Amino acid sequence: MIIQSKRVWVLNNWIDAQIEVEDGKIANIYPYETKPVDKDYGDKRIVPGFIDVHTHGAYGFDTNDAEEEGLRNWMKNIVKEGVTGILPTTITQSEEVLTKAVKNVAKVVKEGYEGAEILGIHFEGPYLDQVYKGAQPEQYCVKPDVEQFKRYYEASDHLIKIITMACEHDENYELTKFCVDHDIVVSQGHSGATYKQARMAIAHGAKSMTHVYNGMTKFHHRDPGLVGAAFRFRDVYGEIICDGNHSTYDALNDFFTAKGANYSVMITDSLMVKGLPAGTKTLFGGNEIELYEDGSAHLTSTKGLAGSTLNVNKGLGILVEKALVPWQTAINACTINPARMLGVDDRKGSIQAGKDADLVVLNDDYSVEMTYTKGKEAF
Repeated sequence: MIIQSKRVWVLNNWIDAQIEVEDGKIANIYPYETKPVDKDYGDKRIVPGFIDVHTHGAYGFDTNDAEEEGLRNWMKNIVKEGVTGILPTTITQSEEVLTKAVKNVAKVVKEGYEGAEILGIHFEGPYLDQVYKGAQPEQYCVKPDVEQFKRYYEASDHLIKIITMACEHDENYELTKFCVDHDIVVSQGHSGATYKQARMAIAHGAKSMTHVYNGMTKFHHRDPGLVGAAFRFRDVYGEIICDGNHSTYDALNDFFTAKGANYSVMITDSLMVKGLPAGTKTLFGGNEIELYEDGSAHLTSTKGLAGSTLNVNKGLGILVEKALVPWQTAINACTINPARMLGVDDRKGSIQAGKDADLVVLNDDYSVEMTYTKGKEAF
């Protein structure tokens, strides 16, 4: 199969080019109109498939639900927003619930599914700070425990690839070091860490921060906090929710300006109410949440933000059009940067010969015209 467009994202530039796909891989990239094509997309943009590394669910399904068909339905439909790689994300709960959740993901991966590729699991909690827990249920937030985490890791069939934790509560950084030794990305989040504590966690191998600005100590010019650490340590990845609700457009611009093009990671932090009507109420981690008209989800008890229903393609539009983030920085945040963070950039994250043919065709309004997963039309 050969497709072409006058705007293909290659080597951080829009070029007119053809993409040849064989056996699910990008076999060749040719100059525009070199060979007969199967599909000419004209002026529509073709970008690498999006990778969402922090997303709890959608369409009425939550990762903690541990339902096979709910997970399969999510993977099959999420490609409609251009997502071709994903990490289903847990929320703090009892050991029984979390064990079932990670086992369910491992079972579906083993038995097969359609749509976006499950690249692993993001294990958010239960090792979180009580003050900065956000919508995470307080009664299940506990101190980091290496032996307990080993049980989760085994139950997941070693699919846990990211863990969000409050490293300041990790005695002697034992769990941090265990995760680093097992190629699990340690992401500081839901954390009360000071700037100095954050720095020490990085020194012990933490290499990301979870939804920067949210669920962490704030920036002050005499006490920079975890936000200040995210800005200062530019070669540490930083997730950020790009819906305009969790952070204003100006704050998004500040973050991406400080972070640069290579270490920022767009996430949706989407909840099971994604894709459902406004006004829907459901439980998230045992707490009731409600979906608002603007797409944000809030705890009904406190009205505090609980998560989003963001689509990645819409997040890209927000970054470029509203937050005025350069194309390279915005596209990298949802493609090559998460791929590098996960160590799958040898096959994901960019349009290059030899990589998986995960491609997204975008209209000028950022709606998705077509998603290809390993060269196959996904919807």
